[in-house]
Amino acid sequence: MSGFVFSEKPISIATGEGATLTAENGTEYLDFGASYACTPTGHCHPDVVEAVQEQAGDLLYVQGSYPVQARADLHEKLGALAPDGIENVWLCNSGTEANEAALKFARSATDGTKIVAAKRAFHGRTAGTLSATWKPKYKKSFEPLLEEHVEFVTYGDAVELESAVADDTAAVILEPIQGEGGIHPAPQDYLETAREVTEATDTALIFDEIQTGIGRTGEFWACEGSGVTPDILTTAKGIASGLPMGATLCADWIAESAGPHGSTFSGNPLVSAAANATLDVVVEEDLPGNAAEIGGYLQDELAALDVPIRDVRGEGLMLGVEVKRGANGVLRDLALEHQILALPAGRSVVRLLPPLVIDEAAGDQVVTALADVLAPEAEAQAES
Repeated sequence: MSGFVFSEKPISIATGEGATLTAENGTEYLDFGASYACTPTGHCHPDVVEAVQEQAGDLLYVQGSYPVQARADLHEKLGALAPDGIENVWLCNSGTEANEAALKFARSATDGTKIVAAKRAFHGRTAGTLSATWKPKYKKSFEPLLEEHVEFVTYGDAVELESAVADDTAAVILEPIQGEGGIHPAPQDYLETAREVTEATDTALIFDEIQTGIGRTGEFWACEGSGVTPDILTTAKGIASGLPMGATLCADWIAESAGPHGSTFSGNPLVSAAANATLDVVVEEDLPGNAAEIGGYLQDELAALDVPIRDVRGEGLMLGVEVKRGANGVLRDLALEHQILALPAGRSVVRLLPPLVIDEAAGDQVVTALADVLAPEAEAQAES
């Protein structure tokens, strides 16, 4: 039944350290996907491993109504790291749960019912978040969903966004950089317009930072680079170095008016310990700064390649390389010929989301490998 959930890759992973994954047969792979940005501190960072081991020896789980120090510490850390004006934290187990909570909080805190989302957006796989997800392939098997309450607008079109938001709108939900949609950063005026129009209509502005948060784009939160602060910010993936956790952060006016919500494993001690250690490592080792430096270097080196690349875009270590042939074929060749693991973002975009601990040498390895994989296509074009 494993194929019911995931189509398994022909590589069985045994161990991980830093940016390296080792297969059962001993082959080492440079991990440039970080399992969809879930391991910002690298695999098995010693501080995270130690925190998990210590907590496991004390308390694995107790229901959320009992105070636990690890959870209390995490609330405090996330509140301190959140953009100014966002102090409230609700913990959960995944990104889709964080976004589901965000949509529920927005609906209950406003008088609106409509959700405005973007074309190409991906917000999760629960009924609510799937309704706000654009691509039909993710949801056609489960329709009808809640789409009668969702209006999709063109990502980056500020005029279209402004016209879609009205007094009956509960929330606008946007990714500061679209991930599954092909690594598309939002134009500056787009997020500014989103802030202005939502404030004018008492609508909640939600930024989905499930993939962009925890230092990936060169700032701790991608929205910090735009200077735009939402009413609700969601995060997951990298928050606990790969252990299952998500969080919904919100402003006071949302928290004070939101309806009741809960989750059995919300902020369980073990994962909270991992998240506390992860956030400490990200801050103390300045991984956002490393993401900005190495990401800029990598982007420049990729853009300078004399091979068929349509575009290189993104911020920090969230990069998309748009190629002229299928991305899956490029990814296969990278894995088989160069032992580099990366991800697709649509049919033609190779998505690079490495652990934030990588250095220039790892970046050079990927650039060289992509040049080699794409070289035959360049030669074919030259001959024609």
